[in-house]
Parts: sequence; structure tokens; C-alpha cells
Amino acid sequence: MNSRVKDYRLKRGYSQASLAYQVGIARQTLSMIENGRYNPSLDLCIRLAEALETDLNTLFWKVGKDDANNF
Repeated sequence: MNSRVKDYRLKRGYSQASLAYQVGIARQTLSMIENGRYNPSLDLCIRLAEALETDLNTLFWKVGKDDANNF
């Protein structure tokens, strides 16, 4: 699963620990999501998108290779 979670997290100035706390998961789980080693549930995807002030398509669906830089 393509994910821009890390890009958006850094852009918003959140640490892994603070974002993980905000969405109710362990920091290690967030790290695995960011590294493509864990596929989050739809509910968790929604919570991440809300916390990062974006939508699911933008956060998880790859449109083009340079899109992650176009916040």
C-alpha cells in the first residue's frame, strides 16, 4: 500500500509518538505503516487522514510520483 503518512506527518510537524497518540496506536505501529510493513484498517486510515488534515485518497492512493510534494 502506498502511503504518504510520513510526508504529511513531517509537513505538519508531528513526531511519530504524538501522531500515534492522537490516533490511538503505538508508535511502532505508525512506524510500520510509514515503512509499508503494516496495512491499517479503514477506521485507522480515516483517523490518520483526519489527524493529518487531508483525505484518504490523498494520503493512501498514489496518483503520480511527485504528488507527495504537492501539499
